[in-house]
Amino acid sequence: MKVFPSKNDFAFIMRIAFPAIAGLSTQMIVSLIDAAMVGRIENAQVALAAMGIGMLATWAIVSFFSSLATGTQVLIAKAYGSKKISDYSLILNSSILLNSLVGIIVALVFFFFSGSIAQFFSADVEVGNQAGQYIFYRFLGLPFFLITVAFRGFYFGIGRTKVFMYSGILVNTLNVGLNYIFIYGEFGLPAMGLAGAAIGSTIATFADVVYYLIVSLSKEIKIKYNLFSNFNFSSYHIKSIIKISVPVSFQNISILIGFLSFISVIGLIGTKEQAASQVVFSSLLISLMPCFGFGIAAQTIFGNNLGAGKIKRGKEYIFDMIRISTLYTFTLAVIFIFIPEMILYIVTDDAGIIATAQPIMKIAGIGQLFYAAGIILANALQASGKSLFVMFSDVLSNWVIFVPLSYLLGVKLGLGFYWAWFALPFYSIFYSSINFYKFYKDFHDTNHNKKIFKEFT
Repeated sequence: MKVFPSKNDFAFIMRIAFPAIAGLSTQMIVSLIDAAMVGRIENAQVALAAMGIGMLATWAIVSFFSSLATGTQVLIAKAYGSKKISDYSLILNSSILLNSLVGIIVALVFFFFSGSIAQFFSADVEVGNQAGQYIFYRFLGLPFFLITVAFRGFYFGIGRTKVFMYSGILVNTLNVGLNYIFIYGEFGLPAMGLAGAAIGSTIATFADVVYYLIVSLSKEIKIKYNLFSNFNFSSYHIKSIIKISVPVSFQNISILIGFLSFISVIGLIGTKEQAASQVVFSSLLISLMPCFGFGIAAQTIFGNNLGAGKIKRGKEYIFDMIRISTLYTFTLAVIFIFIPEMILYIVTDDAGIIATAQPIMKIAGIGQLFYAAGIILANALQASGKSLFVMFSDVLSNWVIFVPLSYLLGVKLGLGFYWAWFALPFYSIFYSSINFYKFYKDFHDTNHNKKIFKEFT
């Protein structure tokens, strides 16, 4: 049994995973910069509170509908593996049409009701007003964002994750520049504060569509992948994208609500403990972003191998990715456990919060150690059409293990803050174990593999 993948396999995996990690990381950096810029305007307390509501609304909707990339990616990866070049354009056209319609409908809802939605979640009228403006301008860009989601799924499916990386670097750099201009009012424009951050982000999202169109219409890509040879779409592919994506949408919402509920449980223990937990979650992004990047690579590589009928080879790649990513999370675990202040000082310089957060950083370090395996196996299962199972495993892990256990230990039994955080390693181990069981059960038997290949193709 090999301990580490071969040099060629390692290079192949990282060629797909690293650009995805880099692209995801740029989004995280922009969110931090946006918060820093808004935090320096007049009446920053109100603006930051409003930004929190606006960002939560944005993340909830974006998390729900960005899963349409998963449906597109799975279908494209299958076509790529089976060398059905004629399907590329049809799948991409169908995805763009579906995503555009969904984006327009949802944007119209928020166009008319953004103010009411913001006031519902705000106890302060001025906070609600600013949050409403942020949501209004942000969701004007939703149709453009979902078009990029379609392109993202296509390029993930064919393994060209560098296109996504360059998109992230170019568009998020533009995002920061535009946000600065509109927030503070440069070049003779009025200072728009928080609303300016939303306008800048929406314009940057439109620019992202232009970027993907330029790349996709380039001679190399257009001819090689037969893109836009016609503008037909397929109701079959639209239904397939929806069927694969909907469970992922509910899975994403389950994760979001689960972690928000955990933070709320910690809030029952104390405000300082809640602040420390927020800092630790921010620190965990250093671990989570690479995990998600490996997940994208797992979905692409396993989907390609399923399409080609090379299930055994696909399994080898999945376990290689688990080995690589676990080596990374192990390194982070050592840092989190033995020198947590090295990470904490990046997020905050508050000595009280750092002192409170240091012990739970050790617990978080143990918890994140196992998470990469769960994410990779979940994405591999989604690539094989098992997105409904992955949704249930996530709901089960969050709502039966993570949130109830943290409440039981921390609040009900009165064991306090640190014991509440012990729910995280239990959640991570359970989530990874249940996904491993399903993956092993479905793909260990050769005859069963042949059956899955027939179903997949």
